[in-house]
Amino acid sequence: MAATIIRSPKLNLPPPEPTTSNLASLNHNASYFIPSPKQRRFISIYASIGGTGSGDQINSAFGGEIKKGQAIKLNKVNDENPYEFNAKDSPNPLPRPLTSADLSNMATEGSLLRVAYQGVRGAYSESAAEKAYPNCEAVPCEQFDTAFEAVERWLVDRAVLPIENSLGGSIHRNYDLLLRHRLHIVGEVKLAISHCLLANNGVKIEDLKRVLSHPQALAQCENTLTKLGLVREAVDDTAGAAKYIAFSKLQDAGAVASLAASRIYGLNVLAQDIQDDSDNVTRFLMLAREPIIPGTDKPFKTSVVFSLDEGPGVLFKALAVFAMRNINLTKIESRPLQKQALRVLDDSVDGFPKYFPYLFYVDFEASMADQRAQNALGHLKEFATFLRVLGSYPSDSGIA
Repeated sequence: MAATIIRSPKLNLPPPEPTTSNLASLNHNASYFIPSPKQRRFISIYASIGGTGSGDQINSAFGGEIKKGQAIKLNKVNDENPYEFNAKDSPNPLPRPLTSADLSNMATEGSLLRVAYQGVRGAYSESAAEKAYPNCEAVPCEQFDTAFEAVERWLVDRAVLPIENSLGGSIHRNYDLLLRHRLHIVGEVKLAISHCLLANNGVKIEDLKRVLSHPQALAQCENTLTKLGLVREAVDDTAGAAKYIAFSKLQDAGAVASLAASRIYGLNVLAQDIQDDSDNVTRFLMLAREPIIPGTDKPFKTSVVFSLDEGPGVLFKALAVFAMRNINLTKIESRPLQKQALRVLDDSVDGFPKYFPYLFYVDFEASMADQRAQNALGHLKEFATFLRVLGSYPSDSGIA
């Protein structure tokens, strides 16, 4: 179990949706707080507290005991773990950053790295977190937003969240959250996904009438589930489906989830590897409050997001800055710029928008320590209306 050291957040999180006026303000580092014994703090965030220690309960850093894996709403005023400011008289004091002495104290007290993931115990995201950070304390969160906020508010040290799947495509929600929050990508991890059909003890395949799982998992097992004639019901995550089946003692329903979920919730495995394509891999991002220092001693990948003015060949021109320097692009994703007024109206069609503003997310194979990458982004910045580096990090070439 991690040492009881609370890192406190800013009060003005989460930041506002990106717009034309505030896009530039998103391109900066977050500020951090360290607790002091004489002040108070207020936390309002949905999270799930899980631990790797023994016993049915763990001591909560927020007071009292919390059952392992139990989802809670942290909405407490804590006298013992408040903020510490570096300006006594200022009405808007600045936070005191973490010092090397604080980090040393954490190491000597034997604290584990706390890593947030979305879902409950037995989720594929938990396996990804443990692959990314072996021997970490994996902390389940109810939603993707919760995991982002948990890192920003110093409740955990890292987050490991899915960004794309080889069959289901991109996780659009997390692309949007990358821009909304101030976290940095510090790594990636790829996980081979093997789906199982789970049910309670004594239940046979012919007894099943419906199956529960995450929408992407259901889509990845479309052919198998169609042959079985099962009605599909979507839930938030695969392990959550297994947990619901087990706790509700359902006799007519199964769950598509991992083998680990079957062991955790005491379910029988009716069938293994039921996905339609054996090459089923999910890529996860490792997120932290601070970026890592990029190097050139190993293969690196860099992720950026930018926006462009409308015009013929503008996107071609943006992508050419990489091609002309022999930099390979591994991913490009476009997302609408949310909550921004449409920029151009065409009077000839009764005021309907001529085009919609978009953001472009690009991954490319180069480190920010590489002069080619620096020159490419310098070139792109000359005509991009917005540009932000989300992270430069070692690429993961292995799948497990």
